[in-house]
Amino acid sequence: MYEDVLIAGYSDRLSVRPGETIRFAVSSHANKNYQATLFRSISSDPNPRGPGIVELNADEYFKPVKLPSRPQSIKPGSYGETTKLLPITFNNSLKLAVSVFPTRLTDHFQTILSWGPLRITLDDKGYVSLYCDDVKFITSKEPIISAKWYIIKIEISKDQKTVLSIRDNLTGKEEQTLTENPKRGTDFDAFYCDDVKFITSKAPIILAKWNIINIEISKDQKTVLCIRDNLTGKEEQNHKENPKRGIDLDEFENAKIRVATDQSKTEFFNGKIEAPEIKVDGKTILKYDFSQQIPLFEVPAEIGPPLILCNSPTRAVKGMNWDASEFCWRHKPEHYAAIHFHEDDIYEFDWEYDFELVVPANMPSGAYVMRLSVDNGYDAIPFFVCAPKHKPSAKICVLISTFTYAIYGNHARPDFEENWLKRIEDWQAYPHNPAKFQHYGLSTYNNHSDGSGICFASHKRVLFNMRPGYQTFGYSECSGLRHYPADSHLLAWLEHKSIPYDVITDNELDTEGHETISAYATVLTGSHPEYHTPQSLNALKTYQNNGGNLAYLGGNGFYWKIARNSENPDLLEIRRSEDGIRAWAAEPGEYYNAFDGQYGGLWRRNGRPPQDLVGIGFAAQGNFVGMPFKRVCFDPKFDWVFDGIEGDILGDFGFSGGGAAGFELDRRDVNLDGGKNIVTLAQAHDDSNNFILVPEEMLTHLTNISGEPNQSTKRADMVFFENQNGGMVFAVGSITFCGSLPWHNFDNNISRLLENVITHFSDR
Repeated sequence: MYEDVLIAGYSDRLSVRPGETIRFAVSSHANKNYQATLFRSISSDPNPRGPGIVELNADEYFKPVKLPSRPQSIKPGSYGETTKLLPITFNNSLKLAVSVFPTRLTDHFQTILSWGPLRITLDDKGYVSLYCDDVKFITSKEPIISAKWYIIKIEISKDQKTVLSIRDNLTGKEEQTLTENPKRGTDFDAFYCDDVKFITSKAPIILAKWNIINIEISKDQKTVLCIRDNLTGKEEQNHKENPKRGIDLDEFENAKIRVATDQSKTEFFNGKIEAPEIKVDGKTILKYDFSQQIPLFEVPAEIGPPLILCNSPTRAVKGMNWDASEFCWRHKPEHYAAIHFHEDDIYEFDWEYDFELVVPANMPSGAYVMRLSVDNGYDAIPFFVCAPKHKPSAKICVLISTFTYAIYGNHARPDFEENWLKRIEDWQAYPHNPAKFQHYGLSTYNNHSDGSGICFASHKRVLFNMRPGYQTFGYSECSGLRHYPADSHLLAWLEHKSIPYDVITDNELDTEGHETISAYATVLTGSHPEYHTPQSLNALKTYQNNGGNLAYLGGNGFYWKIARNSENPDLLEIRRSEDGIRAWAAEPGEYYNAFDGQYGGLWRRNGRPPQDLVGIGFAAQGNFVGMPFKRVCFDPKFDWVFDGIEGDILGDFGFSGGGAAGFELDRRDVNLDGGKNIVTLAQAHDDSNNFILVPEEMLTHLTNISGEPNQSTKRADMVFFENQNGGMVFAVGSITFCGSLPWHNFDNNISRLLENVITHFSDR
């Protein structure tokens, strides 16, 4: 039994501008009103040794409100259903056909195809059956097995004779099961009637109480169920006329066809489905070719109404005819005529919205949280206010990595331990972890219940790890923050230094292009700008080529290529192809995105390595530990970088990993940087052997692509260079760099170094 948190919510968008509206959906299981209060978010680090959670009251932009609590349900499971009802009738014959590739047997029924009361099911042993309501008509002689294609055909004649045919697509072996006229009514030669429910009481009986049950069945099948409460004498009777077995379609109304679930949308199928087809009296009334319109979630029918795909099943997957002759679905779509359904698919909750905020004209750009509170429960929904379009309020813009936040959304880490909860309680950190609430949907760093990788993500659901104070790592001696909370180290630093700034998110960068940042002198990234679309990466490159200054303040950035859905841009897709540090690997033949048809995977494998943009790229990964940088550039031309800093050791401290260089490290590679005149300012080497080279760097156990010794390639390079048009780039090559900024109340050498860089950028 799943347990829901007391109160949780999400917003319909992550970024908004003055004059625009943002809506909030809330589910509360409390018995009284909850309160919604707006705050400007400054720091999201709960570590008592640091700045702590710092939020400024924002009542002037949104007056706190009390709203009635109501629970809203989470409904996982992907399926398809027709847009129209189809008449359930036939005179002579009914034929059903569908191809399946099951990927998981469950302890409950899985429905492959349903039409009103009719449904083709897969049971816990792998047997295929046809049901009408609760009546089993026919079952395969042998079970089918997972990870194998089968063609299922069922034919029902007017006299109810039924033939079930299952063909193994690999071997061509075919099995047929025949059954004669299924019986109706009660077989008085037995004490039961198979698995047919004849009659049910009107009300449940309760435990620890005597009840007298009488059932009477007449010859004509009329049935009376009588239940008498022995204590009160109260009696309930339920009457039922002639319970039937068999398919009497005259009694059924028109119904929708559903693929991968039953009519109640509970028996979800795990696996691939291809080519559903229904014939009535020799005429095809429904036929689908799932190779059509692969980027869309509305599948056109060859015959019949379109099929709407719900909860985003996966398309552009290998179908029954795939033979490894083509790896791009656009070139041979007929080889990709399958859809992969999962019982745990859920990317958007589709909750009703409870309230909204129209952003006032005077609301400053920055990070905000809408806090929800009731009884002892709370939630804090983050969002970002951008400056008015083409009207920046500052010279500096912070690029918020909302694509990365969503891709990691609800990452249930395999190393999560219950003992983390003690520190969370002590620090009054965010209390909920996706590892304990997996029915809220997981991240693209997790797998579906059938073992396949999750390749879709959306922010339109509760994302526990996108909350102020969320602890990604509970074992670490430091704050253990990543992504949204970790990026607040930079925002808190800007606020402390009274440096004016605006924020822009990946969404604006992708949809508006470089013009959304063109008016800013400098763009700062956060700690981990890992995921980018072609459009967002193009925008940064154009900004850079036009003379803009870019400060890359993280590690493992600009690494994976993603796509947005054209119908629903909030839905993101990742294909983890070829290599790279990855939680799962895409199947061969499934490297191309369904949404845009482009090759997925690493930007490096798409000919656009991070070195081309920022001079460095991902080289090594380790545990959440950090180490210091050491200055290696003593050219007087770059003394401005180190002005006011004593010594050569930089950042031997920090709230992320305990040092400014840690967890994921980026380095220079002259083979990938396009011949840029790059100056290495400082370096951090893995002298303790805490890191491993990323897979794309390795050739054999003896050699790597760079040709350098393995140990020397496991490093972080802090670099600087100028583009031809005068734009400057500063890159730190470490995910933990920003975590050092708040150390010692923001008075430290990393803080001073970044201030020097930003001042230099502003002066130019």
